Amino acid sequence: NNFMDSVDRYLESRIDRERQAVVQQGRRTLVRPYPISLEWPVRWLADLPPAAECRRSVLAELELPEGTLLGVGVDRLDYTKGIEERLLAVERLLELRPEFLGKFVFVQLAAPSRTAIDRYRDLNASVEAIARRINLRFGDGSYQPIVLKASHHEPPVVFRYYRAADVCYVSSLDDGMNLVAKEFVAARDDERGVLVLSQFTGAARELTEALIVNPYDLDES
Repeated sequence: NNFMDSVDRYLESRIDRERQAVVQQGRRTLVRPYPISLEWPVRWLADLPPAAECRRSVLAELELPEGTLLGVGVDRLDYTKGIEERLLAVERLLELRPEFLGKFVFVQLAAPSRTAIDRYRDLNASVEAIARRINLRFGDGSYQPIVLKASHHEPPVVFRYYRAADVCYVSSLDDGMNLVAKEFVAARDDERGVLVLSQFTGAARELTEALIVNPYDLDES
């Protein structure tokens, strides 16, 4: 719609909004949306072990017992991604469902982004503070409900976590598409794992079998 409005304003042409076309000098150009997606097959999956093996290796790496329920989030540290809301949703889960204490662990892979900008530095500090507070509140001995990995992770590592997880939560507050959601689905060779997906992503209109939530509503998400 923005493209059509720009053409209408800046080019000498006729806009056919019924057929979504631009007519200029007798030539009709159709305008169609093609949502961004992933390459297929995904190159990073070729050398990746099956889901069960990925799960064993990730749990061993994190020093977690075999029966752990593992959640994962993968994002740049950006204020549009809803990372603060995501961690608060984990806190709310542990408040409402204490039977998950000691069993549920959420791993956030968060790549630092635009660290020269004050707002992003403040976000990074806020995310670290929330994770620390939740771990102090609900942690017990070696158990930490939040594992925050604030560094860049190469695709093979990210896809290994996708395959290992029981749940992937994409809590974006404003996202044109969000490829993390599609990557999680593509990574699963076992047709298992649950995708919890913000209603504010473009992907929510395509991945309709995900659990669609409002990330601002902690009881829902």
